[in-house]
Amino acid sequence: MMLRERAVSTFADPLPPAFYPVALRLTGRRCVVIGDDEEARAKAEGLREVGAEVRVILDAAHLAEDDLRDAFFVISTPIDAELSARLRELAERDRFLLCTIDQPEFGFVAMQAIVKAGPVRIAIGTGGAAPRVGKILKEALSRALDAKFRAFLDCLATQKLRNRYWMASDPPRRRRAMMEAAEGFELDINLRYPAWFVGRGRQA
Repeated sequence: MMLRERAVSTFADPLPPAFYPVALRLTGRRCVVIGDDEEARAKAEGLREVGAEVRVILDAAHLAEDDLRDAFFVISTPIDAELSARLRELAERDRFLLCTIDQPEFGFVAMQAIVKAGPVRIAIGTGGAAPRVGKILKEALSRALDAKFRAFLDCLATQKLRNRYWMASDPPRRRRAMMEAAEGFELDINLRYPAWFVGRGRQA
């Protein structure tokens, strides 16, 4: 306990600078994924899901500059500082977005943990400070936003389409109707903390 507190106290600000969260429209954009692991495969699949034109480079040793020509977004999963530094130079020169997994000092983009529930997408990021906490948040939200939640969204979407037809000439009425339809929906959040932090929190 004392060692943990002493280690933290030696830094003026133990948290890294925060990233600015955005969502990218990648339909038809050329994206390149570098790596031959589960992380790379998941990233390539996610990019394809949103309509990106995806090229996968399995062996980074065979990466050529032409492979990145006209790329809009590049994701690299190998933990290789030399490769990541090279990609950073190319990104600066060719002006593409770069994410170097687990090496944020080289990239411009930090990947977020994504919770999917029907059309809903919730992005969770900790700026690299606490990946495990991000994973726990993702798992908890995924459990909460279950099949019943998705069915609720489907009902709201159907009602919205009907309202566009029946209330075509009255936009304010349509907005009120959708706000009323969502009344009663609530989300409760409960947090529990590890024992070592609980006593510290009481002293703050």
